[in-house]
Amino acid sequence: MAVLDDLSGFEFEDLIEDVFRNLGYENVRQAEKTADEGRDVIMEEVVDGTRRAIVVECKHTGTVGRPVVQKLHSAIATFDFDGPKRGMVVTTGRFTSPAQEYADRLQQSDDPHLIELLGGEDLRELADEIGLDLYNGRIEILCDETFRPYDPAADVDAPVQEAFRDIENIEAANAPTPHSAVTFRPVVAVTADTNAVFETSVGVVHRINDRTQFVVHAERGHPQVVDEDVATLVTKNFHTRIELDSGQFGEVFDDVGERRFGQTQTEYKEWAVERLQQHHTTTVSYTGDNNVTYNKTCEPNLSDISVQSIEPVYLPEIQQTTDIQAYTYPYEYYAAGPSRVTVEDGIHRCVHCETRGVDETYTYCPNCGAIACDSHTKTERLEGEPICTGCAVTERFALKTKFFYNEDNLEAFREEYAAMPLQEKAMENKLIAAGGVVAVFLIVLGLLVVGGVV
Repeated sequence: MAVLDDLSGFEFEDLIEDVFRNLGYENVRQAEKTADEGRDVIMEEVVDGTRRAIVVECKHTGTVGRPVVQKLHSAIATFDFDGPKRGMVVTTGRFTSPAQEYADRLQQSDDPHLIELLGGEDLRELADEIGLDLYNGRIEILCDETFRPYDPAADVDAPVQEAFRDIENIEAANAPTPHSAVTFRPVVAVTADTNAVFETSVGVVHRINDRTQFVVHAERGHPQVVDEDVATLVTKNFHTRIELDSGQFGEVFDDVGERRFGQTQTEYKEWAVERLQQHHTTTVSYTGDNNVTYNKTCEPNLSDISVQSIEPVYLPEIQQTTDIQAYTYPYEYYAAGPSRVTVEDGIHRCVHCETRGVDETYTYCPNCGAIACDSHTKTERLEGEPICTGCAVTERFALKTKFFYNEDNLEAFREEYAAMPLQEKAMENKLIAAGGVVAVFLIVLGLLVVGGVV
């Protein structure tokens, strides 16, 4: 425990807060560091349906004597809580005999404010329960749970088939089987409470009473808050977590990858507290007793922010690619069983322009494998089937551009066009043909008018 002994008193309190949170205690928070009345960490537990407060005194020292236990007993009695209360003294060292005797006497006399003593050996046992490395004082994130990377009631490539159903001129069932890869990406869901009151000579000018929950990408590097829709996917599916079995998923996916958690739980807690401190800092205006308006910057103290939980889980990111002739169509999404959030949709996107999104119409070109928007989709003159402008062979007939699959089709139509009567050739450009009809009508009408017939 050499490195643990090097922690400051405040760092030791941070560590103990994390320990109890991981042990399942609720509403774990620290008391004001500047006004320590013998209670460093405060938390709650529910026993037989009754909520009870626990006041914890942290002593980062070699020996703890009876006065510390007595002081905590008084602090428990004065602690404002509507319900039963008890206490704990936690130390990296040991307790003297008088300290142990005092705690035992409280137990024997059925005192309402019992005190539990946890020494260095007790801390080691707790460390084994939650994966705490006592030698560096940091709680490493140990997680073997993930969301299911696919809907067990459907095939792995079902999302890709669903996307292809929106594409004109191709049967989704006939699309090639995509290459499917899954990467299990670590995330943590952080829940924290911020409670702060700001007062001046005129009374309370600002109050914060807020519970915040956010989800963070937990790989190497600076923590990144996920998008709102991804956060919803995570928080709404925590109850569906399963064991991460790479071997089992390797039988379903072509490739399986797993990222590691980049920071410790303690580091995520510190990051979350600093982030919320900045988020809740604001400037308010108030009028003093002298009718003068003042501005006050209200910044919550770190002790005003209590991290209630840090829940790790692996979030499956699915990368599926479909190769069709000259084109590759990526489809990527985060999955939680049947639920998913799309990251990249290369199927609902024109290969020839920036048109994308499920609200547009796209057509498959069997000539080259392209998926194109309406502006880049034409009708092949000889076959009467869709063709994209990217691969079409073109030539103008009757002043109108015609599109062909290849030179052979173009040559075949040249021969056909050459043999057409004049009126049929004119119909290759319906706009000109219609204009010709109108012109003839107007000429005839003019002659009739001149001749007095009309």
